[in-house]
Amino acid sequence: MSELVTGEAVALELRPARLPSRALAVLLDLVVAVAVYVAVTIALVASTSSLDGAAQTALTIASFVLVLVGGPIAVETLSHGRSLGKMACGLRVVRDDGGPIRFRHALVRGLIGVIEILMTFGVIACIASLVSARGRRLGDVFAGTLVVRERVPFSSAGFVPPPPPWLAGRFSGLDLSAVPDDLWLAVRQYLARTGQLDPRVGWAMAERLAADVAARTGAPVPRDVPPPAYLAAVLQERQAREARRAFGATAAADGAPWSVPGAPVAPAAAVQPPAPFVPPTAPPPPPSPAVRPEVPRDAAPEGRPGTGFVPPA
Repeated sequence: MSELVTGEAVALELRPARLPSRALAVLLDLVVAVAVYVAVTIALVASTSSLDGAAQTALTIASFVLVLVGGPIAVETLSHGRSLGKMACGLRVVRDDGGPIRFRHALVRGLIGVIEILMTFGVIACIASLVSARGRRLGDVFAGTLVVRERVPFSSAGFVPPPPPWLAGRFSGLDLSAVPDDLWLAVRQYLARTGQLDPRVGWAMAERLAADVAARTGAPVPRDVPPPAYLAAVLQERQAREARRAFGATAAADGAPWSVPGAPVAPAAAVQPPAPFVPPTAPPPPPSPAVRPEVPRDAAPEGRPGTGFVPPA
Protein backbone atom coordinates (compact mmCIF):
# COMPACT_ATOMS: atom_id res chain seq x y z
CA MET A 1 0.00 0.00 0.00
CA SER A 2 1.12 3.58 -0.73
CA GLU A 3 -0.26 6.40 1.41
CA LEU A 4 -0.99 9.66 -0.39
CA VAL A 5 -2.12 12.78 1.48
CA THR A 6 -4.84 14.85 -0.17
CA GLY A 7 -5.59 18.54 0.29
CA GLU A 8 -7.96 17.66 3.14
CA ALA A 9 -5.09 15.98 5.02
CA VAL A 10 -6.65 12.56 4.47
CA ALA A 11 -4.36 9.61 3.76
CA LEU A 12 -5.37 7.51 0.77
CA GLU A 13 -4.30 3.91 0.63
CA LEU A 14 -3.42 3.10 -2.99
CA ARG A 15 -1.85 -0.05 -4.33
CA PRO A 16 0.71 0.84 -7.04
CA ALA A 17 0.79 -1.38 -10.10
CA ARG A 18 3.95 -3.41 -10.56
CA LEU A 19 5.93 -4.20 -13.68
CA PRO A 20 4.17 -7.44 -14.80
CA SER A 21 0.66 -5.97 -14.84
CA ARG A 22 1.85 -2.71 -16.38
CA ALA A 23 3.82 -4.54 -19.08
CA LEU A 24 0.75 -6.62 -19.95
CA ALA A 25 -1.42 -3.49 -20.17
CA VAL A 26 1.12 -1.72 -22.41
CA LEU A 27 1.38 -4.81 -24.63
CA LEU A 28 -2.39 -4.88 -25.11
CA ASP A 29 -2.45 -1.17 -25.92
CA LEU A 30 0.39 -1.59 -28.43
CA VAL A 31 -1.37 -4.48 -30.15
CA VAL A 32 -4.51 -2.38 -30.61
CA ALA A 33 -2.54 0.69 -31.71
CA VAL A 34 -0.45 -1.25 -34.22
CA ALA A 35 -3.56 -2.91 -35.66
CA VAL A 36 -5.19 0.49 -36.12
CA TYR A 37 -1.97 1.90 -37.61
CA VAL A 38 -1.71 -0.93 -40.14
CA ALA A 39 -5.34 -0.45 -41.17
CA VAL A 40 -4.86 3.32 -41.56
CA THR A 41 -1.64 2.79 -43.54
CA ILE A 42 -3.30 0.36 -45.95
CA ALA A 43 -6.16 2.80 -46.47
CA LEU A 44 -3.75 5.67 -47.10
CA VAL A 45 -1.67 3.66 -49.58
CA ALA A 46 -4.78 2.66 -51.47
CA SER A 47 -6.19 6.19 -51.54
CA THR A 48 -2.93 8.10 -52.23
CA SER A 49 -1.38 5.91 -54.91
CA SER A 50 -1.47 8.79 -57.36
CA LEU A 51 0.65 11.06 -55.12
CA ASP A 52 4.40 11.32 -55.28
CA GLY A 53 6.79 9.65 -52.82
CA ALA A 54 7.31 12.74 -50.62
CA ALA A 55 3.59 13.17 -50.03
CA GLN A 56 3.15 9.50 -49.19
CA THR A 57 6.05 9.67 -46.73
CA ALA A 58 4.57 12.74 -45.04
CA LEU A 59 1.20 11.03 -44.72
CA THR A 60 2.85 7.92 -43.29
CA ILE A 61 4.68 9.96 -40.62
CA ALA A 62 1.53 11.89 -39.80
CA SER A 63 -0.47 8.70 -39.39
CA PHE A 64 2.27 7.26 -37.17
CA VAL A 65 2.23 10.31 -34.90
CA LEU A 66 -1.56 10.51 -34.77
CA VAL A 67 -2.21 6.82 -34.13
CA LEU A 68 0.73 5.70 -31.97
CA VAL A 69 1.29 8.98 -30.10
CA GLY A 70 -1.89 11.02 -30.25
CA GLY A 71 -4.21 8.03 -29.85
CA PRO A 72 -2.98 6.94 -26.39
CA ILE A 73 -2.94 10.57 -25.22
CA ALA A 74 -6.53 11.13 -26.32
CA VAL A 75 -7.72 7.83 -24.82
CA GLU A 76 -6.10 8.47 -21.42
CA THR A 77 -7.46 12.02 -21.35
CA LEU A 78 -11.03 11.08 -22.22
CA SER A 79 -11.13 7.98 -20.00
CA HIS A 80 -9.32 9.67 -17.07
CA GLY A 81 -6.37 7.30 -17.13
CA ARG A 82 -8.01 4.04 -18.24
CA SER A 83 -6.84 2.79 -21.62
CA LEU A 84 -8.05 -0.48 -23.11
CA GLY A 85 -5.11 -2.46 -21.72
CA LYS A 86 -5.42 -0.85 -18.29
CA MET A 87 -9.13 -1.60 -18.15
CA ALA A 88 -8.42 -5.24 -18.94
CA CYS A 89 -5.76 -5.43 -16.20
CA GLY A 90 -7.69 -3.36 -13.63
CA LEU A 91 -5.28 -0.40 -13.63
CA ARG A 92 -5.72 3.35 -13.70
CA VAL A 93 -3.42 6.37 -14.04
CA VAL A 94 -3.96 8.96 -11.28
CA ARG A 95 -2.15 12.04 -10.05
CA ASP A 96 0.26 11.95 -7.14
CA ASP A 97 -2.53 13.17 -4.85
CA GLY A 98 -4.94 10.48 -6.08
CA GLY A 99 -7.03 12.71 -8.35
CA PRO A 100 -7.88 12.07 -12.02
CA ILE A 101 -5.34 13.06 -14.66
CA ARG A 102 -5.81 15.83 -17.21
CA PHE A 103 -4.59 16.48 -20.71
CA ARG A 104 -1.19 17.80 -19.65
CA HIS A 105 -0.48 14.64 -17.63
CA ALA A 106 -1.44 12.40 -20.54
CA LEU A 107 0.59 14.57 -22.96
CA VAL A 108 3.81 14.32 -20.91
CA ARG A 109 3.33 10.57 -20.44
CA GLY A 110 2.70 10.04 -24.15
CA LEU A 111 5.64 12.12 -25.39
CA ILE A 112 8.14 10.52 -23.03
CA GLY A 113 6.60 7.10 -23.74
CA VAL A 114 7.70 7.43 -27.38
CA ILE A 115 11.31 7.42 -26.22
CA GLU A 116 11.22 4.95 -23.34
CA ILE A 117 8.70 2.49 -24.83
CA LEU A 118 8.61 2.74 -28.64
CA MET A 119 12.18 3.70 -29.52
CA THR A 120 13.91 1.52 -26.91
CA PHE A 121 11.37 -1.34 -26.98
CA GLY A 122 10.46 -0.67 -23.34
CA VAL A 123 13.94 -1.22 -21.89
CA ILE A 124 14.15 2.21 -20.23
CA ALA A 125 10.60 1.92 -18.90
CA CYS A 126 11.32 -1.51 -17.38
CA ILE A 127 14.50 -0.32 -15.68
CA ALA A 128 12.82 2.80 -14.29
CA SER A 129 9.86 0.79 -13.03
CA LEU A 130 12.10 -1.71 -11.28
CA VAL A 131 14.16 1.03 -9.61
CA SER A 132 11.18 3.15 -8.50
CA ALA A 133 9.56 2.33 -5.15
CA ARG A 134 6.08 2.81 -6.67
CA GLY A 135 6.87 1.16 -9.98
CA ARG A 136 6.79 4.44 -11.93
CA ARG A 137 8.44 4.95 -15.29
CA LEU A 138 10.02 8.21 -16.45
CA GLY A 139 6.78 9.46 -17.95
CA ASP A 140 5.08 9.10 -14.56
CA VAL A 141 7.92 10.90 -12.78
CA PHE A 142 7.87 13.93 -15.11
CA ALA A 143 4.06 14.05 -15.35
CA GLY A 144 3.49 13.61 -11.60
CA THR A 145 1.31 10.54 -12.05
CA LEU A 146 1.03 7.04 -10.65
CA VAL A 147 -0.47 3.83 -12.02
CA VAL A 148 -2.56 2.10 -9.34
CA ARG A 149 -4.66 -1.03 -9.10
CA GLU A 150 -8.42 -0.56 -8.99
CA ARG A 151 -9.37 -4.17 -8.26
CA VAL A 152 -8.30 -4.49 -4.65
CA PRO A 153 -9.84 -6.60 -1.85
CA PHE A 154 -12.54 -4.96 0.22
CA SER A 155 -11.26 -3.24 3.32
CA SER A 156 -13.12 -1.96 6.37
CA ALA A 157 -11.06 1.27 6.35
CA GLY A 158 -14.09 3.23 5.11
CA PHE A 159 -16.30 2.28 8.09
CA VAL A 160 -17.76 5.34 9.78
CA PRO A 161 -18.34 4.80 13.53
CA PRO A 162 -21.83 5.67 14.77
CA PRO A 163 -22.37 8.51 17.25
CA PRO A 164 -22.99 7.85 20.95
CA PRO A 165 -26.53 6.66 21.71
CA TRP A 166 -27.28 9.69 23.89
CA LEU A 167 -26.95 11.95 20.82
CA ALA A 168 -29.60 10.14 18.77
CA GLY A 169 -32.10 12.65 17.43
CA ARG A 170 -30.55 15.62 19.22
CA PHE A 171 -29.71 17.49 16.01
CA SER A 172 -32.92 16.71 14.14
CA GLY A 173 -33.82 20.41 14.03
CA LEU A 174 -30.62 21.63 12.35
CA ASP A 175 -30.74 23.18 8.90
CA LEU A 176 -28.19 21.18 6.91
CA SER A 177 -29.07 22.52 3.47
CA ALA A 178 -26.22 25.07 3.45
CA VAL A 179 -23.47 22.52 4.14
CA PRO A 180 -21.65 21.80 0.84
CA ASP A 181 -20.95 18.31 -0.39
CA ASP A 182 -17.16 18.70 -0.18
CA LEU A 183 -17.45 19.48 3.52
CA TRP A 184 -19.60 16.36 4.05
CA LEU A 185 -16.97 14.35 2.19
CA ALA A 186 -14.23 15.75 4.42
CA VAL A 187 -16.25 14.89 7.55
CA ARG A 188 -16.87 11.35 6.35
CA GLN A 189 -13.21 10.82 5.46
CA TYR A 190 -12.11 12.15 8.84
CA LEU A 191 -14.49 9.84 10.72
CA ALA A 192 -13.35 6.87 8.64
CA ARG A 193 -9.66 7.62 9.39
CA THR A 194 -9.96 8.87 12.94
CA GLY A 195 -8.40 5.71 14.37
CA GLN A 196 -5.29 6.17 12.22
CA LEU A 197 -4.60 9.80 13.19
CA ASP A 198 -2.52 11.15 16.02
CA PRO A 199 -4.88 12.08 18.91
CA ARG A 200 -3.87 15.74 18.97
CA VAL A 201 -3.98 16.11 15.19
CA GLY A 202 -7.31 14.31 15.04
CA TRP A 203 -8.81 16.52 17.75
CA ALA A 204 -7.64 19.68 15.96
CA MET A 205 -9.14 18.46 12.68
CA ALA A 206 -12.41 17.61 14.43
CA GLU A 207 -12.61 21.09 15.96
CA ARG A 208 -11.98 22.74 12.61
CA LEU A 209 -14.55 20.59 10.78
CA ALA A 210 -17.12 21.03 13.56
CA ALA A 211 -16.65 24.80 13.42
CA ASP A 212 -17.14 24.80 9.64
CA VAL A 213 -20.31 22.71 9.91
CA ALA A 214 -21.69 24.84 12.75
CA ALA A 215 -21.00 28.05 10.82
CA ARG A 216 -23.10 26.79 7.91
CA THR A 217 -25.93 25.43 10.04
CA GLY A 218 -26.26 28.61 12.11
CA ALA A 219 -26.15 26.76 15.45
CA PRO A 220 -23.01 26.52 17.59
CA VAL A 221 -21.54 23.24 18.71
CA PRO A 222 -22.90 22.31 22.16
CA ARG A 223 -20.27 22.59 24.86
CA ASP A 224 -21.11 19.21 26.34
CA VAL A 225 -20.61 17.40 23.00
CA PRO A 226 -17.06 16.54 21.85
CA PRO A 227 -16.29 17.61 18.26
CA PRO A 228 -15.85 14.02 16.93
CA ALA A 229 -19.19 12.96 18.44
CA TYR A 230 -20.83 16.11 17.06
CA LEU A 231 -19.58 15.34 13.56
CA ALA A 232 -20.74 11.72 13.77
CA ALA A 233 -24.21 12.74 15.01
CA VAL A 234 -24.67 15.44 12.36
CA LEU A 235 -23.50 13.10 9.59
CA GLN A 236 -25.91 10.40 10.75
CA GLU A 237 -28.73 12.95 10.84
CA ARG A 238 -28.00 13.90 7.23
CA GLN A 239 -27.94 10.24 6.19
CA ALA A 240 -31.24 9.66 8.00
CA ARG A 241 -32.85 12.56 6.15
CA GLU A 242 -31.57 11.33 2.82
CA ALA A 243 -32.93 7.87 3.58
CA ARG A 244 -36.33 9.24 4.57
CA ARG A 245 -36.42 11.35 1.42
CA ALA A 246 -35.53 8.36 -0.73
CA PHE A 247 -37.68 5.68 0.93
CA GLY A 248 -40.44 7.68 2.60
CA ALA A 249 -42.88 7.35 -0.29
CA THR A 250 -42.37 3.60 -0.50
CA ALA A 251 -42.87 3.19 3.21
CA ALA A 252 -46.03 5.26 3.12
CA ALA A 253 -47.41 3.24 0.23
CA ASP A 254 -46.83 0.02 2.09
CA GLY A 255 -48.66 1.36 5.11
CA ALA A 256 -45.89 0.47 7.53
CA PRO A 257 -43.61 2.91 9.35
CA TRP A 258 -39.98 2.95 8.19
CA SER A 259 -37.37 3.71 10.82
CA VAL A 260 -33.82 4.95 10.33
CA PRO A 261 -31.06 4.23 12.87
CA GLY A 262 -30.64 7.30 15.00
CA ALA A 263 -33.96 8.88 13.94
CA PRO A 264 -36.72 9.59 16.52
CA VAL A 265 -39.13 6.69 16.85
CA ALA A 266 -42.85 7.26 16.55
CA PRO A 267 -44.87 6.72 19.77
CA ALA A 268 -46.37 3.34 20.26
CA ALA A 269 -49.92 4.74 20.36
CA ALA A 270 -49.69 5.82 16.71
CA VAL A 271 -49.41 2.24 15.52
CA GLN A 272 -52.54 0.16 16.01
CA PRO A 273 -51.77 -3.45 16.92
CA PRO A 274 -53.38 -6.01 14.66
CA ALA A 275 -56.50 -7.79 15.87
CA PRO A 276 -55.81 -11.15 17.45
CA PHE A 277 -56.53 -14.14 15.26
CA VAL A 278 -59.47 -16.21 16.45
CA PRO A 279 -59.68 -19.66 14.87
CA PRO A 280 -63.14 -20.67 13.68
CA THR A 281 -65.04 -22.90 16.05
CA ALA A 282 -65.96 -26.40 14.87
CA PRO A 283 -69.68 -27.04 14.37
CA PRO A 284 -71.31 -29.12 17.09
CA PRO A 285 -71.67 -32.79 16.26
CA PRO A 286 -75.11 -33.87 15.05
CA PRO A 287 -77.34 -35.29 17.77
CA SER A 288 -77.32 -39.03 17.95
CA PRO A 289 -80.65 -40.75 17.37
CA ALA A 290 -82.56 -41.26 20.52
CA VAL A 291 -82.57 -44.75 21.82
CA ARG A 292 -85.94 -45.74 23.09
CA PRO A 293 -85.65 -47.61 26.32
CA GLU A 294 -86.87 -51.13 26.15
CA VAL A 295 -90.23 -51.37 27.78
CA PRO A 296 -91.34 -54.66 29.18
CA ARG A 297 -94.11 -56.23 27.22
CA ASP A 298 -96.21 -56.60 30.28
CA ALA A 299 -95.80 -52.95 31.23
CA ALA A 300 -99.02 -51.02 31.15
CA PRO A 301 -99.38 -47.69 29.40
CA GLU A 302 -98.73 -44.62 31.43
CA GLY A 303 -101.60 -43.84 33.73
CA ARG A 304 -103.25 -47.32 33.50
CA PRO A 305 -102.91 -50.11 36.01
CA GLY A 306 -101.39 -53.37 34.86
CA THR A 307 -103.69 -56.33 34.23
CA GLY A 308 -101.07 -59.06 34.29
CA PHE A 309 -102.22 -60.29 30.85
CA VAL A 310 -99.43 -61.05 28.39
CA PRO A 311 -100.47 -61.35 24.75
CA PRO A 312 -99.36 -64.43 22.95
CA ALA A 313 -96.13 -64.18 20.91
